[in-house]
Amino acid sequence: MKQPRFTGLIESLPAVVPFVPPEALERNSGRPLRLRLGANESVFGASPRARKAMAEAAKRISWYGDPESFLLREKLAHIHGLRMENLSVGSGIDDLLGLVVRTFVETGTPVVTSLGAYPTFDYHVAGYGGKIHYVPYRNDHNDLEALAEMAQRVDARLVYLANPDNPTGTWYNAASLKEFLDRLPGGCLLILDEAYLEFVLQPDGPAVDAGDPRVICMRTFSKAHGMAGARIGYAIAAPQIVTAFDKVRNHFGVNLFGQVGALASLEDPEFIEQVHALVEHGRQDYYSLARELGLRAIPSSANFVALDLGSEAAALSLLKTLMERDVFVRRPGAPPLNRLIRVTVGTPAARTELRKLLHQLAAAKLIPSNDVQAGA
Repeated sequence: MKQPRFTGLIESLPAVVPFVPPEALERNSGRPLRLRLGANESVFGASPRARKAMAEAAKRISWYGDPESFLLREKLAHIHGLRMENLSVGSGIDDLLGLVVRTFVETGTPVVTSLGAYPTFDYHVAGYGGKIHYVPYRNDHNDLEALAEMAQRVDARLVYLANPDNPTGTWYNAASLKEFLDRLPGGCLLILDEAYLEFVLQPDGPAVDAGDPRVICMRTFSKAHGMAGARIGYAIAAPQIVTAFDKVRNHFGVNLFGQVGALASLEDPEFIEQVHALVEHGRQDYYSLARELGLRAIPSSANFVALDLGSEAAALSLLKTLMERDVFVRRPGAPPLNRLIRVTVGTPAARTELRKLLHQLAAAKLIPSNDVQAGA
């Protein structure tokens, strides 16, 4: 029997996925998760307006979603003070990252990112044969100086930066980002992943000019808007980049529910403000928990907090112990971040249960104490 003829690139790639999903963990264990705190989903749900709009949209589920996402782009343009030509809508940032790579990366194209940053970007780059150049984190932050130096050294076509960062939750202000952008080589495009931007405690305005052809900003409705299952996000970019996307994007890839839900959520800013306040309260709760355990928490501008276990071995051990108790959190795989455990802000009840469990593990000496004060 003849076998399918894959491309040489596909044959060379390992069979990997960016993340093991929580559903797979449940299938493997045969038990439901007790606490689902590893995917950075919003435990506070979607806006009631969004839920109502999506329920109404079920009456039209036999229709395709608008391939131009016209009403959503119109609303986003009004909110951000942009032209609609600056906006491209996709089925979440993961989809948009794939679109960027498809548009700009060829075999051997040099791309720069941080070692241990959001792995889906790497997954797309590898899938199109790009050459990834990694820069380690420094003091639990993306090392902007080293990223710019690497981009200059390899003449990178793309640089990826999540801000706020995933998995550390750290954040750079607009002035730092503008300085960083100016240090990148000519013809280099900065991919600025702002999935967690709504959780920044004191934002200082747009980091970049939307018309600047050197940068693409990406936002999502998966996090603060609580619509991860609807798969919808958008990119802010120069019109010529949006036009290029239109040449190759999946024009019917954004579903009807995502479009109407996102539009309704934008019309409920009070709900997002409430979510922001609830997340900040949860972050403070985790900082307090870290102090109680003698651990360090990295101050976060996202809806999660990274706890420093002091070593890769300690972090792996705790991850295993928690999974045995059906508690799902994540651990970054690359050094120096592999000593961290990243925990999504849960409901008050979930945080109480987690606090009780971690104290029990600490009493059983299953959590090492660093005897340091947590960040706040």
